[in-house]
Amino acid sequence: MDRSRNDHKDYSIQLRRTIAAYLPTQGLPLIGKDRWSDRLLVIVMILLAWSPLPTLQDRFDEARAATVRMYRSRRRPGKTFGGFMTKLARHSARLLALVGGTLRQRMQERSGEQWRIGRWLAFGVDGTKIDCPRTRANQKRFKNSGQRKKSKKNPSGPQLLLVSLIHLGTGLAWSWRHSHTRDSERHLLRQLLGDLPDNALLVADAGFMGYELVQAILAGDRSILMRVGANVHLLEKLGYAVQENNGMVYLWPEKAQHKRLPPLVLQRIVVVDGRNRRMCLLTNVLESRELSDAEAVALYSRRWQVELLFRAMKQILARRKMLSDSPAHVPVELDWSVVGQWLLSLLLWEERREKRPAQEGFAAILRLVRAAMSGRGDGRASLLRQLRAIRIDRYVRRGSKKARHWPHKKNDPPCGVPHVRMARRAEVRLAKRLRSRITIK
Repeated sequence: MDRSRNDHKDYSIQLRRTIAAYLPTQGLPLIGKDRWSDRLLVIVMILLAWSPLPTLQDRFDEARAATVRMYRSRRRPGKTFGGFMTKLARHSARLLALVGGTLRQRMQERSGEQWRIGRWLAFGVDGTKIDCPRTRANQKRFKNSGQRKKSKKNPSGPQLLLVSLIHLGTGLAWSWRHSHTRDSERHLLRQLLGDLPDNALLVADAGFMGYELVQAILAGDRSILMRVGANVHLLEKLGYAVQENNGMVYLWPEKAQHKRLPPLVLQRIVVVDGRNRRMCLLTNVLESRELSDAEAVALYSRRWQVELLFRAMKQILARRKMLSDSPAHVPVELDWSVVGQWLLSLLLWEERREKRPAQEGFAAILRLVRAAMSGRGDGRASLLRQLRAIRIDRYVRRGSKKARHWPHKKNDPPCGVPHVRMARRAEVRLAKRLRSRITIK
């Protein structure tokens, strides 16, 4: 952060300059044809995403008042929340593309040694569900897929499924997609593949394993490191690869065989902990000198940062449930909540001297910006100085993290390990024919 952005005594001006440093310099004008210019729309929605107030109207009033203090010489923006959301929803996709592209470019330029983990440009992926208000329109649009047809009682209200990519070197968000819960995490991840840089390594849990998805990932010259469970069947000794080493397996379900699609050549890594529990990882990196077992386990352990990102959004930022009563506005509110968290995490990660994962210390910086928004900032030090003074709590947990009384506790069984069998003769012959076709081409 440039020190000149924080030489003003007014915290509103400091906050304005801080946010402006993370927004596009072009394509986001401050002056528009009406009261809501593109820049004012973005700034108010970011501040609204940071606000702790309980209703959208209260958050909007606070965000608008803070924006007016930031731009005192400019024309006042509109006063009604309905008009603001209508205008934002109309331009949200374009503004998200502008702001998201700028934040990704800044991450790449500022991350330095943290851009890669060893030789790998690694990204994690996971999904979560976001609650929506139980209005009739939301219930019709975002009907939960788990609702039983014969039961009049809906086990949960309307929800959105959110799937996010996170840069594992910094712990910062990278991209996301959302849809109704009748959609699948795999389908949303396929939409996200275009946002991944070239030669990226995608780290995912067992819920994303599937032939079509893995084939799409590998077709884009990207690598995978995925956990697999007992619902996956793998083949050995198929003879499709020119040279088969220890641990090489093939993902080739019967459906792919009927369609004459080629088998996917993968490497199996089995990890056993001190309690004799096994975890199986699959990767298309076949050479151990490029990705050793220890490196694969270390990379997969970093996938937990996606869970920390969701926890920061739901618990610290308090966005477990969206508040918009209109199906057209719920996705907009969710998108800009993610942007607000992303921008704040990037600011924290850049200015903190110790390059820890971005979600560590998120609560502290959120308190700072909320105080600046409401005019309660500590005038003895600038925002920059207070931000750099944030320290990470280094306590060591000595007891179990397991909750004693938790009514929604999940008791899902472990996903297990995949079934591996020798390839049948018919499968070997079919694989040989498919390989010969590829060789001729």
